[in-house]
Amino acid sequence: MANRVPAKAAREARNGAVRGSAQPGVPAARRQPAPRMSPLAPAMAAPEPELPGPEVASSVSRAVAAEAGRELPGAAPGWRAFSRSFVYAWRGLWHAVRTQRNARVHLTIAAAAIALGLWLGIAPVEWAMVFVAITGVFVAEMFNTVAEACVDLATQEFHPLARVAKDVAAGAVLANAILSVVIGLFIFGPHLWPLLLRLLGR
Repeated sequence: MANRVPAKAAREARNGAVRGSAQPGVPAARRQPAPRMSPLAPAMAAPEPELPGPEVASSVSRAVAAEAGRELPGAAPGWRAFSRSFVYAWRGLWHAVRTQRNARVHLTIAAAAIALGLWLGIAPVEWAMVFVAITGVFVAEMFNTVAEACVDLATQEFHPLARVAKDVAAGAVLANAILSVVIGLFIFGPHLWPLLLRLLGR
C-alpha cells in the first residue's frame, strides 16, 4: 500500500506536467484553463476615442492656416496677410512683364495709346474704353502665361490636349487684341481723320 501511493502521485504529476506544458514553471495544482473570450470582447472592451470638440478643431485649423500664411474664409483678415496678398499679385505682374515678350509689346502699345489720347484730348468715356481695352489684353496675356505654366508643369512631352490648351489661351489673347484695335479705331478714328485730311490738303 505504501508503494502504490508514491507511484500514483508520480503518475498524476507526470500527467499534470503534460497537460500544463503551455504554462511552464507553474505547478500542476495551480494551473487554470485559460478562459474562452468572445471575438467581440476586445472591441467591446476598448474605449471609444474622444473626438475633439468644434472649438479645439477650429483653433487647430486656424493655427495651421496662420502657419501657412493665409486666412480661413471665416477668419478676420489680418493686415499682414492682406498686404502679403498685394505682394504676391505684384510679383505675378512683374513675372508676366519680365518673361513674356508679348506683354512687353502690349505695354509699349498701351503707352503709345495713352500718349495719343493726351495729345488728342479725348473724352472721359473714351479714356475709360481705352483703359478697358488695355487691361483686357494684359489680363488675357497673364491667363495665357498661367495656362502655359500649368501645361508645362503637367507634362514635358507632346500631347494633343496640351497643344489645344496653349492654342486656346493664345487665341483668347488674339481675340482681346483684335477687340482693342476695334476700340482704338472707334475712339481715335474720328479725331485723327480731320487731321489726316488737313495734312493732305483737303
